[in-house]
Amino acid sequence: MAALHYDAVVIGAGNGGLAAALTLANAGKKVLLAEKHNLPGGFATSFIRGRFEFEASLHELCDFGTPGNSGNLYALFEELGVLDKLEFVTVPEAFRTITLSTGEDYTMPFGVKEFTDKMESYVPGSRKSVETFFALADESRRAMAYLTKMRGNPDTAVLKSEYPNFMRTAAYPVETVLKAIKMPRKAQDILNVYWSYLGAPEDQLSFLHYALMVNLYITLGAQIPKTRSHGISCALADTILEKGGEIWYNSEAEHIITKEGKVAGVRFADGKEVETSHVISNASPHKVYGHMVDKDCIPPEELKLANARSLAGRGVSMFLGLNKSPQELGLTDYSYFIYDSLDTKKEFELMKTMDNPSQVTVCLNNALPDCSPKGTTIMYFTSLLFSDCFCEAATPENYFDLKEEMGSQMIDAFEKATGAKIRDAIEEIEIGSPVTYAHYTGSPQGSIYGYLLTGLDNMMPRIMSMYNEKHLPGLHFCGGHAMRGSGYNSSYQSGDLAAKFTLMDMKKEAE
Repeated sequence: MAALHYDAVVIGAGNGGLAAALTLANAGKKVLLAEKHNLPGGFATSFIRGRFEFEASLHELCDFGTPGNSGNLYALFEELGVLDKLEFVTVPEAFRTITLSTGEDYTMPFGVKEFTDKMESYVPGSRKSVETFFALADESRRAMAYLTKMRGNPDTAVLKSEYPNFMRTAAYPVETVLKAIKMPRKAQDILNVYWSYLGAPEDQLSFLHYALMVNLYITLGAQIPKTRSHGISCALADTILEKGGEIWYNSEAEHIITKEGKVAGVRFADGKEVETSHVISNASPHKVYGHMVDKDCIPPEELKLANARSLAGRGVSMFLGLNKSPQELGLTDYSYFIYDSLDTKKEFELMKTMDNPSQVTVCLNNALPDCSPKGTTIMYFTSLLFSDCFCEAATPENYFDLKEEMGSQMIDAFEKATGAKIRDAIEEIEIGSPVTYAHYTGSPQGSIYGYLLTGLDNMMPRIMSMYNEKHLPGLHFCGGHAMRGSGYNSSYQSGDLAAKFTLMDMKKEAE
């Protein structure tokens, strides 16, 4: 029997893989999406415990927006043909942040004017610097749109004349630029609350990347799907099938077959093989180059790059189903950023240990009131570890005790910060550790944030170099370890980009 042949094979049905496969299917290509689990989505999924359906990872979508005030992700979903299959709601506030050591408590709204006015009320005299920040952020947004249009080969004269402040700030970290615009220290602390979404402290985090993200959140608001992230995953998967693509579940890609130094096919764990000249991997370069490609076929530049990169935040998550309503529990907000302090450098170091109360916690009912039965509440907590401290401490004998200790620590911190008593209302509880994430998605060491976005490996140099990457011919990457870094928005867009690079490769081959 002749081997099955596909124009492209996408490995992994995470956010990036789903977007990549659908982009290829929409282009009329014969595409196979292979997923080792029995559901699409990877991190973008949900699960049920008792009478509660828990969201596995999504806090909110950046760069989506609403009709008439929409972003790039909205446009991508429209282009992919899934927008009309989903319904979104905007979360009520940008964030509430509380510190455990000093008791500082700030709640910030969406909207640039509203955000700026609120900051001025907390930090008198901050208005001018906050307005300058958003002006710089908007110029950076327009400059990045120009760079994308020019496919990484911009006219430097245009950059200097039309985006001069972008040129002045793009190479610097957040801390340097906020000091340069004379933003008061307390205003910097409040503005930098979102740092944990990108997983690097202010002295290492690219100003460009952070400013773009904050600007998108504040100008467009943040949205979540009524059917949780799993609803997005299913809509993408269903549309792939409608467009003629194939999806193989329970099919783990084990080896990328090569011939004459190029991609030639994929072998699966059950021994089945398919032929293809193009593979897009939602699995990380660590996984692919470490286990899935013959060593003599790995481009030296890629091997060096993979070895030089550091893994970002490992995930510890807790999911609670509570038998009281948010009103009964005194939960008034949607998202809570709870840190020991607002010193991002101190917090980053603290997150290298398990004595780490910091968390981003969501009360889902305050955005989706009907997400759980009447009189109940769904909460989920996420904490990051910037080291392998959990795995180093865990043994088969103490693993569950360690998880419970970290879960109890998060509950204690939340109750101390907010005054809300939730422990006695717990009906269902599930805790995920770095081991959980490594097992479920194959993410190295349970990293949920891909590679650390610091120094010369932040978003800007990655995007500028993505047109000249030296991958194994026929191979592209997408997802949280790819060129745009981690996050839902970045992962979806990386999948679309990887597919478009693959289509360009196919066109060159045809010529």
